[in-house]
Amino acid sequence: MRRIDYVIWYVESLQRSVAFYRDVLGLEVRVEGDGYVEFTMDNTKFALFERGKLTELIGRPGGNPPCGEIGFIVDDVDAEADRLRQTGVEILTGPVDRPWRERTVHIADPDGNIVEFAQKL
Repeated sequence: MRRIDYVIWYVESLQRSVAFYRDVLGLEVRVEGDGYVEFTMDNTKFALFERGKLTELIGRPGGNPPCGEIGFIVDDVDAEADRLRQTGVEILTGPVDRPWRERTVHIADPDGNIVEFAQKL
């Protein structure tokens, strides 16, 4: 059986993005170093990597966001949306019930990558 081991967002400003994921979304920093920050997660690794260091890592720069979406399961999407609004985050869509039996809300991180919060219905 295959599983996702990790997700890394390439970000323009590591400091700005860490502040967003730590202070706005409430994730706890687990590992930091050399343009890399990893957050404490139960089921996978989620990290940020400074886009300016990509040429050292892969020999070329990364793409332009939004390049993808990361989703978090929450108990109450409406409460999460209210909390996000209170921090000044722009809600892109939702909260809305989806045909796949989830209630979702979408926001963008500082680099324009999409972050979804979903509640199972």
